[in-house]
Amino acid sequence: MGTDDRGSRGDMRPLLDSTVPLLLRGYTWLPAKQRRTADGHGPGEAPPVRARLLGRPAVFLSGPEAVSFFYDEQHVRRAGALPDPVLDTLFGQGAVHTLDGDPHRARKALFTGLLMEPEAVAELTDTVVQHWRAAVERWPDRGRVTLFDEVAVVLAEAVCAWAGLPHTGRAAARTARDCVAMVDGFATPGPRHWRARRARARQERVLARTVERARAKGARGKVLQRVAGHRDADGELLPARTAAVELLNIVRPTVALAWFVTFGAHALHRDPALREELRVAQEPSFERAFAHEVRRFYPFAPFVGGLAVTDLTWRGEPIAAGSMVLLDLYGQNHDPGLWHEPYRFDPGRFLGRPPGRDELVPQGGGDAHHGHRCPGEDIAVAVVGALCTELARLEFEVPPEQDLRIPLHRMPTRPRSGFVIATGPRARTGSEVPAYDSLPS
Repeated sequence: MGTDDRGSRGDMRPLLDSTVPLLLRGYTWLPAKQRRTADGHGPGEAPPVRARLLGRPAVFLSGPEAVSFFYDEQHVRRAGALPDPVLDTLFGQGAVHTLDGDPHRARKALFTGLLMEPEAVAELTDTVVQHWRAAVERWPDRGRVTLFDEVAVVLAEAVCAWAGLPHTGRAAARTARDCVAMVDGFATPGPRHWRARRARARQERVLARTVERARAKGARGKVLQRVAGHRDADGELLPARTAAVELLNIVRPTVALAWFVTFGAHALHRDPALREELRVAQEPSFERAFAHEVRRFYPFAPFVGGLAVTDLTWRGEPIAAGSMVLLDLYGQNHDPGLWHEPYRFDPGRFLGRPPGRDELVPQGGGDAHHGHRCPGEDIAVAVVGALCTELARLEFEVPPEQDLRIPLHRMPTRPRSGFVIATGPRARTGSEVPAYDSLPS
């Protein structure tokens, strides 16, 4: 272990800060560190990866056992863990993601009651499909459309209608653009980051006024009504701005499914046989398996983080109190010890075998009801599966004059061209267009 990682061979405190290399190399940075750390260790025995991020010691953990360790509140806390640049773009100040213990459980109950009931999942999925079909009818008149942008607007229109938010037409399109900007700019400095900050501030102002009107006149939509009337562990209503933050934490992740749907289109384009299989599938099991594999195979969140509550030990390695503890999501979803041929897109790996709770972690792990796992994961699987099925049944071309490569240095990433398609009665499937390689083997 060289001195670029530690002050000396036995020093557990990395000497150099890795924030800039991480931002420059994106998803490839941590796997490279892991390969180096694993030298001289057997399979599954590699110690955690140590680094310094934002001036603070950081430890990266990976694997199902690490998921259980990480989501134990006696080990890792969220309060104070997320830096302001992430809160001011992605999650929002005062969001549920920043809470622990009873305050977290009281706030999390708001989301589990809204997002995890089968009726809610089905209702939102049906609403998304209705808006998708209405949008698709307009596409032939426009010639070519960029799928990522169109799906984002469809998702924004649908989730706002489902939630009872008065965002339709141009307002829904602005919401889509702002939510995309929040996700697109949270993990990078520069113009993307400042667009994300402005987008969040704009949407929080709009939704805070919506909450205030709902409290004064009575909310019409179930979601808006529940958020506006929610009382925290202290028995008090949420401040209007905090309620707006939590409304955005329902709207924004739904719009962010545009990444997965576009990745699904990319997978169908690379393997037309999968497109036919999804098109004619009679059982929802293949649709769900396809959605799971999209979420596993394609890169989205690189990791999630918290702070060590006290001095900890992981597989014999010390973790000092206050250190950043980060759970490697991208690496676990491509771990050959968990997945056979992890860089091969294969929905069949999930047929007849639903993923274990702490095995597939594109949106985090642990318990969704009481822990920090995303409560909207069932919605993500249902919506992505439904829209990818709709896409498989749609006649369209994939024009070759576009860049479908997926850059791994960019977080979050997506096909460079946004996946341009052309629909209409003479459109072909596009299978004759050469497929693009996306991820390293």
